[in-house]
Amino acid sequence: MTDTIEQRACALAVYIIETGATIRATASHFGISKSTVHKDLQQRLPRCNPLLYEQVRKVLDVNKMERHIRGGMATKRMYQGK
Repeated sequence: MTDTIEQRACALAVYIIETGATIRATASHFGISKSTVHKDLQQRLPRCNPLLYEQVRKVLDVNKMERHIRGGMATKRMYQGK
């Protein structure tokens, strides 16, 4: 059981690194909840693969910095459609 969870955490990290995907997009792609993605990346990945964790952390930090811009653009599109 532990091997599969650790493998999932690594697969999530590789997907985010390769695509630059957000937590929400990653959860949707793998068919799991955002909470599971967070737990896998924040708690499990550092224990099983610290180097991969450092790489995925950089992508997630960029996504976090851009989050307010994406939210503003979504609001703009919403009001332009009305």
